[in-house]
Amino acid sequence: MTENASRTILLLNGPNLNLLGTREPEIYGRETLADVEALARSTAQSLGFELTAVQSNHEGVLLDAIHEARTTAAGIVINPGAFTHTSIALADAISGVELPAIEVHISNVHKREAFRHHSYISPVASSIIIGAGVNGYRLAVEQMAHLLGK
Repeated sequence: MTENASRTILLLNGPNLNLLGTREPEIYGRETLADVEALARSTAQSLGFELTAVQSNHEGVLLDAIHEARTTAAGIVINPGAFTHTSIALADAISGVELPAIEVHISNVHKREAFRHHSYISPVASSIIIGAGVNGYRLAVEQMAHLLGK
């Protein structure tokens, strides 16, 4: 890991999160993905970190970003979207890179449909933040800085 990587947090957002601000605002709020990324980035900077953001509706792109993080990041903040409930591959990738990872969900998934109650990511996450709205991203970045001892 390079010195710059030790100060970088990777923010990953999965499928449909590119629709934030317009998709079901009663559940996800009016903030856009750009707003979320700006909040996470400013929080990281205030704590002495850089933040790289990736959003994709394609599982393989997210897997590649996780694999690349082995040499480019100190930790991962991830909202896997619907892949939370389906992707053993993402869980294996997170486990395999041996970086701290924080799982974030904007809504309280446990107050929603039963299929949303199970996460393949939670067992490999260092921390989980659920139901705090987009503020959960700020909390996740702060927690990551705490985990990294900064």
